Amino acid sequence: MNTIIEPFRIKMVEPLRLTTPAERDAILRAAHFNPFLIPADDVLIDLLTDSGTSAMSAEQWAGMLRGDESYAGAKSWFRFETVMKEITGLPHVLPTHQGRASERILFELLGGPGKVIPNNNHFDTTRANCEHSGAAAVDLVIDEGKQPQSRHPFKGNMDVAKLERLIDEVGADRVPLVMLTVTNNSGGGQPVSLENVRAVRGVCDRHGIPFFLDACRFAENAYLIKLREPGQSGRSVADIVKELFSLADGATISAKKDGLVNIGGVLLMRDEHLAARANNLLILTEGFVTYGGLAGRDLEAMAQGFREVLDEHYLEYRLRSVAYLGEGLIRHGVRIVEPPGGHAIYVDAAEFCDHLTPDDFPGQALLCALYRHAGIRAVEIGSVMFGRIDKATGKAVHPPMQLVRLAVPRRVYTQSHMDYVIEAIGEVRANRQAIRGLRIVEAPEVLRHFTAKFAEA
Repeated sequence: MNTIIEPFRIKMVEPLRLTTPAERDAILRAAHFNPFLIPADDVLIDLLTDSGTSAMSAEQWAGMLRGDESYAGAKSWFRFETVMKEITGLPHVLPTHQGRASERILFELLGGPGKVIPNNNHFDTTRANCEHSGAAAVDLVIDEGKQPQSRHPFKGNMDVAKLERLIDEVGADRVPLVMLTVTNNSGGGQPVSLENVRAVRGVCDRHGIPFFLDACRFAENAYLIKLREPGQSGRSVADIVKELFSLADGATISAKKDGLVNIGGVLLMRDEHLAARANNLLILTEGFVTYGGLAGRDLEAMAQGFREVLDEHYLEYRLRSVAYLGEGLIRHGVRIVEPPGGHAIYVDAAEFCDHLTPDDFPGQALLCALYRHAGIRAVEIGSVMFGRIDKATGKAVHPPMQLVRLAVPRRVYTQSHMDYVIEAIGEVRANRQAIRGLRIVEAPEVLRHFTAKFAEA
């Protein structure tokens, strides 16, 4: 059979509220042209993020009922710890309430003024936590990763030659760790190859630098390795995952992605002494080491979710459904980051709104047009999220790509929902010259995309 179906049945439904174009225009203006500020009840199809928006399985809900809420040493903790050690092979497991809490602990321990932390691409909270520590976050993705229409199968790879040059320039003593984000969220949800992970590991070994994964979407990355990397098609996803983690000294994970849960995170470490220091910070800011700011029921749901995400029938459906969305948009003449990645489709907003400049925030403008037209919410990954002002010149510095990410929640929407999104974006494209640019009228200094307020230019 050629048709790939959802490998589950729907047991419970949640109604969606339909709004009129006039209502959506008023809602958008009240939200100051920032989709983050729109009430969820006013959104028809929510593609803002795949983080914490998954539908949980019957077994996960059953696990939540079994949750042991003991403060210390709960049975739910030991189940969770066992699962994480089996999947990753890493010996020290620290639960946190979500991924950015893991990042904060890691960078508080290893970051600091004068330090330089390379990554293929730091995502928003990773970069913010790194820079909050005083360290400099440096992106070293391969050149193909900055070219939306390049069909390189592993556009998330780090440029190993650039990594070597950076270490030579600043000195290994200033590089406290090297990170690699799998899949590469900022760069279009593109995967990293095993070959590249091994090469980065080799550089770290030569210079005595710890190597960490930002592994929020490790299972999706592993399945893309199985599909695209020579010599990997005969291996199980679980085996590929085990090798990925075997090459790392630790990892930060938001369980709200491949953990298939609504809240939760993990910090994994290989070094006993570093883990002991992390435990002290965990107790100080998150909770005791066997719950880390989570309820026992959350640990149960995470343990089950991390098992379920390795099901290759699920992963086949997951990646195929995302690719279906991308292929439909291409048929409508919409340029996207190709090939489709694991968790989202990224629309090339610079090409879509070619009458706007980066200073007009074309990605944010496209978000607003899409919500106005069809009630669909997405997120900008461009000059709003990653732009900055050069302190020396006072001029705006823009990232290499202006993107709109359509992040697909796991096990939530059906094919007809994706057909609606494809049709809606095609209709917006047909009238794209009417899309107006935006200007920022109010924004915080850090992570401004969450709460910034805009006005139409």
